[in-house]
Amino acid sequence: MVYLGGALGVNTYLMYGFFNTIPASIDEAAKIDGAGHARIFFTIILRLVAPILAVVGLLSFVGTTNEFVIASIVLITPEKQTLAVGLYQFVSQEFSSNYSVFAAGAVLAALPVMALFLFLQKYIVGGLTAGSVK
Repeated sequence: MVYLGGALGVNTYLMYGFFNTIPASIDEAAKIDGAGHARIFFTIILRLVAPILAVVGLLSFVGTTNEFVIASIVLITPEKQTLAVGLYQFVSQEFSSNYSVFAAGAVLAALPVMALFLFLQKYIVGGLTAGSVK
């Protein structure tokens, strides 16, 4: 079970706004050229919305990786706890706080997010429809 929390609603509105910025003339031009609905969507529209798909994927990954509130309530056994809940255990004890291990774990937890960002960077920075409609 994956909890997406409030990010699901925000991502939906992000994608809705991004899809609305695509000019209808692109669809019309493809229809005139003889493309069907599926071909227009998969070959043209999905390539134009790649930046927002990358952003939504990155936000969903970060949101589920760093989920703390629900995971700390639901996941009680240490074997099934998420990374955020497990790291919190290092600093939550009153007399035996281990901040150095917590900081090292936080840096290691940031590495997959950074790797995903670097992989998706070309899609995030890329423009939407620059030069496609004159």
